[in-house]
Amino acid sequence: MSKDTIANILTSIRNADMTKKRTVRIPYTNITENILKILLREGFIENMRKHQESNNLFLVLTLRHRRKRNRNGPDKTVLNLKQISRPGLRIYYNYQRIPRILGGMGIVILSTSRGIMTDKEARLERIGGEILCYIW
Repeated sequence: MSKDTIANILTSIRNADMTKKRTVRIPYTNITENILKILLREGFIENMRKHQESNNLFLVLTLRHRRKRNRNGPDKTVLNLKQISRPGLRIYYNYQRIPRILGGMGIVILSTSRGIMTDKEARLERIGGEILCYIW
């Protein structure tokens, strides 16, 4: 298992979404919990709860799935996730240069001096930080 917790979160959610799994179990860390709280608040996931199993804490997510209108067409995924900063290359922006995803339809998750927050919150507080990921 790699030490990049953000990549683990995004990959687990992306894989579960593509295979239409309803729930995902992710190892608990403070960063994981804060990122998933943002996803819950923004409506990208339905539910999140803590689960303990033999001295290991996990976060169990309930994913939101889009219903297909056309049975013959390709499946649509609800989440598009892209990791930006990684352990080998950190990406920092001030609040004026934070990108807008799909004209404001998607969100950028940042790690700032005041905690993990979305791009809208960072612009309102006029602080920049490390760009963790894009979600749309």
